[in-house]
Amino acid sequence: MGYKGWENFQPGQCKSATLQHRQQGYRSRELGQAFEDRINMVCDFYRTRGMAYIEKTPEPFKVTDRQYDKHGKFVGFTGHFEKQAQPDYKGTLRTGRAVCFEAKATEAGKIMQDAVTEWQDRALEQHQQFGAEVFVLVSLSLRSFYRVPWTTWKLMKHIYGHKFMTAEELEKYRITDRGTGMVHFLEESKNEQL
Repeated sequence: MGYKGWENFQPGQCKSATLQHRQQGYRSRELGQAFEDRINMVCDFYRTRGMAYIEKTPEPFKVTDRQYDKHGKFVGFTGHFEKQAQPDYKGTLRTGRAVCFEAKATEAGKIMQDAVTEWQDRALEQHQQFGAEVFVLVSLSLRSFYRVPWTTWKLMKHIYGHKFMTAEELEKYRITDRGTGMVHFLEESKNEQL
């Protein structure tokens, strides 16, 4: 009696795949954080000029345990998210209209529709039904930025024939760079009155 498949086993193969997965996760988190930093900078710009007050939605995280070394020095903690993620940013424009959007960054040449989770989808839909300005802010490799209206995002399959948007399909939603290094996502909307 023996085990089948052992002849294809390669020691280190599992470790290599896990390491690659971890590295990709780390890279994705870093990319997302860099994108959020740029958005936060623009939100501060809008606030200081009286154009809009927009905040990053805090993640509901609960610390369940704190770890200390043998000398009593804090070394880390464990915890978990208490509920599903909400849309990334919410706020109010100078006109009094609410704004709510999700920020998605990728290094791929396209953005997948399912990058917005089911929970976020429902929340964005609700905000739009109540009259908020709703969109998805997309970054391709932190070089190109796009503001995709929520209706377009929702109808992606119907409009483009697939559940993703390529750089070419995103082009009409491009946020132009004015040489400031800031992603001026509100001023790019032709329908927005600031």
